[in-house]
Amino acid sequence: AFYDESSGLWEGVWGEHMHHGYYPGGRFRADHRQAQVEMVDRVLDWAGVREAPSVLDVGCGIGGSSRHIARRFESDKVRGITLSPKQAARANELSREQGLGDRLRFEVADALEQPFEDGAFDLVWSLESGEHMPDKRRFLGELARVAAPGGRIIVVTWCHRVLEAGEEALRPDEQKLLDDICEAYYLPRWASVADYVEIAEGLGLEDVRTADWSREVSPFWGAVIRTALSWEGVRGLFGAGWKTIKGALVMPLMARGLQKGTIKFNLLTATKPQASS
Repeated sequence: AFYDESSGLWEGVWGEHMHHGYYPGGRFRADHRQAQVEMVDRVLDWAGVREAPSVLDVGCGIGGSSRHIARRFESDKVRGITLSPKQAARANELSREQGLGDRLRFEVADALEQPFEDGAFDLVWSLESGEHMPDKRRFLGELARVAAPGGRIIVVTWCHRVLEAGEEALRPDEQKLLDDICEAYYLPRWASVADYVEIAEGLGLEDVRTADWSREVSPFWGAVIRTALSWEGVRGLFGAGWKTIKGALVMPLMARGLQKGTIKFNLLTATKPQASS
């Protein structure tokens, strides 16, 4: 319901990419929509993606990343899944309008129980949806299941910092900050990138690599807050409903968490082993 309410507002203000932008070195840039496009390309480059005949976008929003990837790699088959019927419908509508309807299809489906056959996709892509998954092990397990042998998996997600030696949990003030964000954005318990690596390696995935781009996204939430405080933003928030307003009110917590180092913007990539002969 939260994303059914808020997606139209986001698209009207920020366009079809529903994720952070990329800000080199953490420096401010005014072209926020281009920063979001650049985030997709930078992640693909970092992961070493050279081709992607078949792609699955898990947590696809309204399909911005899917369409960009389809164009960049001339992908033959792109599928996207989301829990939001409004997002899926809008993603299909935009794809048809942009002449991509024959190659792209979006549907409502559970990322923890995906409606695809084993080994169906060369690239399995999840950009800022992992934080919504209540069972991270099952989430990565499904990404691995639907990836083709030798296929690449990319997860970009919000994490909490890696615990230091001797720590058993985050500090109470850090946990309180995350709890407040979870309540507003309907998120389950957070994980660290170390947790994701442990799961990925436990699944037998190969070439597991990670990166921390917290600095590269640091200007983003300030830009979103300024947009929300504009006349257009305030009018849109009240039109979208209470859930969206509640989400807007905790945006400063995201900015604060990134600044303090409690919140991390992490990348993980891995490959599925080739089938044994």
